[in-house]
Amino acid sequence: MDCNTTALREVIANFPMRINPYFLSLIQSQGDPIWKQAIPDTAEIYDNICPEDPLNEDNLSPVPNLVHKYPDRVLFLVNSQCAMYCRFCTRKRKVGTEKMVVTEESLEAGYDYLRRNPAVREVLISGGDPLLLPDDKIESILLNLRKIRTIEVIRIGTRVPSVLPMRITDNLISILRKFHPLYINTHFNHPLEITSESSKACTRLADAGIPLGCQTVLLRGINDHPETLKKLFLGLLKIRVKPYYLFQADLTKGTNHFRTKTQVGIDIMRNLYSHISGMAIPTLVLDGPGGKGKIPLTPQYLIEQSETVIFKNYLGEICSYPEPRD
Repeated sequence: MDCNTTALREVIANFPMRINPYFLSLIQSQGDPIWKQAIPDTAEIYDNICPEDPLNEDNLSPVPNLVHKYPDRVLFLVNSQCAMYCRFCTRKRKVGTEKMVVTEESLEAGYDYLRRNPAVREVLISGGDPLLLPDDKIESILLNLRKIRTIEVIRIGTRVPSVLPMRITDNLISILRKFHPLYINTHFNHPLEITSESSKACTRLADAGIPLGCQTVLLRGINDHPETLKKLFLGLLKIRVKPYYLFQADLTKGTNHFRTKTQVGIDIMRNLYSHISGMAIPTLVLDGPGGKGKIPLTPQYLIEQSETVIFKNYLGEICSYPEPRD
C-alpha cells in the first residue's frame, strides 16, 4: 500500500475519495479493515483485468439510471453521492463523478418507464446512497413510486446505517414509515462497523416496522475469515439486521485486489453452517458478469440421488434419506 500524496492524487483522479468524520474515527490503525475499505490504494490504478461495468448495467438501462435486469423488478439509481466511497464499489466508474447525473428529468423518465411496464412489481432504490438525499426529496421519490399501482414493494439500498448512522433522524423515520411495505438492505462488512451509533440507527429503523437485511461483500484481507464473518453476522442479528447476501466481489475495474477465489467463500459458508443459527447465515452469491444475474454458491453436501439420497451433514458424517415411492 502506497499512501504518499502523489500516489493518492493519481488514484483519486480516477476514482474519487470521500470519508466522513464518523467512519474515519473507526479506523484504529493504518491498513486495518476500515482503512482498507475507505482509503485509496495504488492497486486501484494498476488493475487491467476487470471491466468498468461488469454487470452490464449501462446496456440494461432502458432509460437513464434505471436498470431492468429481471422481469419483475428494477434497480432505480436516484443519487450519485455516498457518505463514504467504498474502494470496492461496483459503480466506482461513475459514483461521485460527472459520469453519473441524476436530475428531475431522469427521475421522471424512470417513473414513466415504470408506469408503462406493469410487470415490474418491485423497485430497489439505490445510487449512490438514497438516504443521503434531503428528506423532502426522499419523500417525493417514495410518493411518486407509491402512486404507480403496479409497484407492490419498495426496497432501499443504503450504507448510511453503518457509515453515517446519525443520518437516521426522527424526521427521516417519520417519512419512511408512511410507505410500507418498505424494506431496507444495508451494508456492513466488518464487526468494527457495529458500534453504539450504528446499532441505534438500525434499532430505530426496525422500531418503525422496516425489515432490515444486510448485503456484505467478501473482501480479501478484510473479512475473508470464518471467525470474522461469524462475529459480524451474529452481531447484526443482535441489532435486528438479517444477514441477507454475502457477495463474491464483482469484477469491477480498480477492485481486483479485493477479490478472493470463489472456494474461499464456499469454505467459509461450510464452516458457518456448522457453527451458527440459520438466522445468521446469508446466501453466498456471485453476480454474474455481463448482467447474467445472481448465482448462489453453496457447499456441496449431496453425494448420490436415486431411490435413497446420500449426503454429508455439517460434521462430514454420511447420512441417507429414502425418497417417497410412487
